[in-house]
Amino acid sequence: MRHSADSSRITGRVALDETESAPATRWQRLGAIARGVERWLLPGECLLCRGAVPLGDDDALVCGVCRSRWRSVPDPVCLRCGEPLDLEQPCRLCAGWPHGLVRVRSAVQLEGGARDVVHRLKYEGWWRVVEPMALRMKSLAPLTGGVSLIPIPLARKRERLRGYNQSERLATALGRLLSLPVRTDLLRRTRETATQTALTPDERRANVSGAFAADNALGVRVVLVDDVFTTGATLLSAAQALCERGAERVEAVTFGRAADCSL
Repeated sequence: MRHSADSSRITGRVALDETESAPATRWQRLGAIARGVERWLLPGECLLCRGAVPLGDDDALVCGVCRSRWRSVPDPVCLRCGEPLDLEQPCRLCAGWPHGLVRVRSAVQLEGGARDVVHRLKYEGWWRVVEPMALRMKSLAPLTGGVSLIPIPLARKRERLRGYNQSERLATALGRLLSLPVRTDLLRRTRETATQTALTPDERRANVSGAFAADNALGVRVVLVDDVFTTGATLLSAAQALCERGAERVEAVTFGRAADCSL
């Protein structure tokens, strides 16, 4: 009998909170041993396909097979916005973008299992899926030494209902993997905004215009972190706020990239 993904989530949540809140202790080490025994007796279950997760995958919520099905954004891409290019046509997506956001890169196309894992992260409370997501993102070009990761702030009401900001969790996982600082003190939302899901590109830009404010970011090389890139409206608004407060350079990374972003 395998332990369910719910059991894995509970175990993982306790373990992560302990390691974040205090140094490793004898009890934490004993807990890690106990979890290892549990994994041996009750193999884990993949959150996406419900198949067994091999012991070699440690305490992963998404099995290696499902992760291998996440399709990378295909080359060539636009040098600025990262949108896949038709070599015969110039990029339409960022042609009218204002200055500020220098470069965006996304790890995978938002389809199939990649879409499912984002949905589990945002709407079902499975925040520990950021670990395999961050692993897939860690080689994205903007993630170099000397940058500071800044997660896109979530509206207070949504964060209270969700229990966390998914972008902050993702940035924290990336920072841990790459030994990069995560700055949550430089960017904030100034107002609530309507959900972007059903809005056109123009409506998205209007919806988030002026929605962010930044504190002194003089000389900071910023990489914004978000879960999904659709039209870039949110990233552009955040980048503008940071540039106005002196950021040296603003780039962005996301896990997923929606299809037909320019439509």
